[in-house]
Amino acid sequence: MKKVFMLLLVTVMATTAGLAQQLPDRREILRKTVLANDYFMKKYADCTQPSFVGRFRPSNIWTRGVYYEGLMALYAIYPREDYHAYACRWGEFHKWEMRNGNTTRNADDHCCGQTYIDLYRICPSSPEMIRNIKAAMDMLVNTPQVDDWTWIDAIQMAMPVLAKLGTMTGDGKYYDKMWEMYAHTRNTQGGGLFNVKDGLWWRDADFCPPYKEPNGEDCYWSRGNGWVYAALARVLDEIPANEKHRADYIADFLAMSKALAKCRRDDGFWNVSLHDPTNFGGQESSGTALFVYGMAWGIRQGLLDRKEYLPIVVKAWNALANDALHPNGFLGYVQGTGKEPKDGQPVTYTSTPNFEDYGVGCFLLAGSEIYKLN
Repeated sequence: MKKVFMLLLVTVMATTAGLAQQLPDRREILRKTVLANDYFMKKYADCTQPSFVGRFRPSNIWTRGVYYEGLMALYAIYPREDYHAYACRWGEFHKWEMRNGNTTRNADDHCCGQTYIDLYRICPSSPEMIRNIKAAMDMLVNTPQVDDWTWIDAIQMAMPVLAKLGTMTGDGKYYDKMWEMYAHTRNTQGGGLFNVKDGLWWRDADFCPPYKEPNGEDCYWSRGNGWVYAALARVLDEIPANEKHRADYIADFLAMSKALAKCRRDDGFWNVSLHDPTNFGGQESSGTALFVYGMAWGIRQGLLDRKEYLPIVVKAWNALANDALHPNGFLGYVQGTGKEPKDGQPVTYTSTPNFEDYGVGCFLLAGSEIYKLN
């Protein structure tokens, strides 16, 4: 009996040790995450400068807003003062406003508000930080339209803003409006952009059936699904346990997790087309990073089985950190802006996307979250 017990003990210890060895060292995770961010902050030292891709765009557009989401996540685990100063300088330059003013209903314009709110939480004596984004969200809340989020990227850009305001103010009207808009995109827009059967989202109505990929499958764009997946994690991280639709968000998060686990690549990445690896197949970092972020968060919250999902997360993170990240901090395999697999091609180790910022932001979100798993 004693021998049997010892054998079982050794087996358990070996299994536990093997699992622990799969987790990258926290210092190495942080080093790679900081490396990517330092590269970006050095290259774009003046955070006020607009981008120029065909035309000038101010630096508070969604692409930069996503970067700052990642920067604030990194700051939370590694509070370097230059990170905070870089974000504050950006917000101050834009007078804490959105690209198209306080009456814009465009979710892309609202993305910057996530960081404005996070910075306000650090410095609540500066209400000017959130005055404009709150006015924009109050406008959404106080008007009847629920059909603004016609593309799934919008869920990530704006939905966490409403969640943060609901938590910060204690007013459930923000949660209610968030659900109404999410539910419309999910169930009504284009006939419903969430395919419950597959657990994945069509990017917008253009890709709903009968649209097909070259192999005959539905078109599920990697980064688009990554936006929704990350948004669900960010919203669930904000709303209280008794929020009336929390269980609905969790159900969608779990359905997506199951679907994403099935369609990953052998090398740890995901393809740009989740169900058609032949349509511009290959490594892609932005969608992969968002999936790592969401899965790592789900494991840490106890929503995802650690034994099942941790190997997926570790393999994907190692692919990003070792195969995509250059020694100087440049992140490769990032698909440029667009809405489907063919956009922003070619996607290679050395290709530079038309906007570098959002890919880095996704990587910082992933690194900061997997760091917390250790």
